[in-house]
Amino acid sequence: MVGTLPEPLSLHAPSGEADSRPVFGPRVRRLHARIGKAHRQAEGMAFSKALLAGEGLPRQLAVLISCLSPAYTLLENHAPSLATALGAPNLPWDQLRRSEALRKDRETLAGVDAVCLESAAAADRWVTHLQGLASTSPHRFLAHAYVRYGGDLSGGQQLAEQANAILAAHQLPALTFWQFNRPVTELKRAFHTGFEELQVTPQQEEELLEEAVVAFHATQSLLASLEELN
Repeated sequence: MVGTLPEPLSLHAPSGEADSRPVFGPRVRRLHARIGKAHRQAEGMAFSKALLAGEGLPRQLAVLISCLSPAYTLLENHAPSLATALGAPNLPWDQLRRSEALRKDRETLAGVDAVCLESAAAADRWVTHLQGLASTSPHRFLAHAYVRYGGDLSGGQQLAEQANAILAAHQLPALTFWQFNRPVTELKRAFHTGFEELQVTPQQEEELLEEAVVAFHATQSLLASLEELN
């Protein structure tokens, strides 16, 4: 299991959002409540503050994109069939897929020095953990999908603006990773509705919530390693 990290970066909307939006179903509200601590700690993370202030570096973004790619490939190879097997065949995976965008962004940043052994190690641990879950605990695997894609559709949209401003300042093209070909609000609604449809036992529900925290920390482990590149 991926280890936890202090001061993680929130990739979701503020923790109180789940309570203020009636369109959120009970499972999504529980997920947001469970990972709320990570939201409250987000502003204390150095990489988070630097990126949101437009002070990050292209090489940090290059490492991030490179290290996310294997995990998204794994998620997209397994999540649709696992969700369908658990009674949720209508999740909008075709519009959520990020692998092609990550491939393009890696090409965009190919000329940027992007070597970070610590980041690569964090990404490898995450992928190994996901591989185990795909065959043994599909509901836990889907918790990682919720955290990643939910984050990309929420706080990731703000990160995109700052990341692309940083790249523009260095005469580099914008990233496509956070760009979706369907309105984000509409896509989030379909994504949340699909997660509400998952058919799991009460124990599996609790394990899904537990794993969402692990998924959040896996991302934070990767992001924290990027601070060393500044």
